[in-house]
Amino acid sequence: MRKILMLTGVACFTIFSSATQAEALGGLAFSETTPYAAAMAPSDDFTLVGTEDLMAMGAINEDGSVRAVIEIPTGTSAKWEMSKEDPNAVYWEYKKGKPRVVNYLGYPGNYGAIPGTALPKELGGDGDPLDVIVLGQAVPRGEVIDVRVIGVLKMLDDGEQDDKLIAVMTQDSPFAHIESIEQLDAEFAGVSQIVDLWFANYKGPDGGMQGLGFEDADSARAVLDAAAANFEAMR
Repeated sequence: MRKILMLTGVACFTIFSSATQAEALGGLAFSETTPYAAAMAPSDDFTLVGTEDLMAMGAINEDGSVRAVIEIPTGTSAKWEMSKEDPNAVYWEYKKGKPRVVNYLGYPGNYGAIPGTALPKELGGDGDPLDVIVLGQAVPRGEVIDVRVIGVLKMLDDGEQDDKLIAVMTQDSPFAHIESIEQLDAEFAGVSQIVDLWFANYKGPDGGMQGLGFEDADSARAVLDAAAANFEAMR
């Protein structure tokens, strides 16, 4: 009798677990469980739309902090991004006819973009808003948060410059007091190496990514100021 009860319990648990698992989207289990910003609402499974023009926001606040739109929360691998067609939206990027999923460990920080920026190729960019990775706990997709830029990871993607700003949240995070890559390395050993290794390898061994090391907060701020000025000149 004991064996029968044990088997029955296991069977019930299996059924319960399957019933409670969220529907998979884009080949990802639990793909519907990632929180999104309260100011946004899903128009379908692959698009979030809000009421505010994200690119109309200034890149830099009066106190010197920087705005970041979070596209990919820490630990997730669905490749979402700000829409180029609808400035109120973020969407799940399509590649080869299906939603793009990074075939690697989840992102080591919140990945997003700096609104109100556009860095042209002659200045080392691709004409899009600056990329940023915000260290710390997962932030809802589509959320706009204030961050402090502490450095920049210099990278090449198939030989083209593809730098990533490194930032921390300005409050309510273990990293909120960090002001430089040097301080990050001193207080959180290994974090910058993790970020460096992740971006060098997330596209696979033949992905074309090459890390060139970090530069300091002053260098990162110079890139940010140039991208913000270029965006304003284009408007």
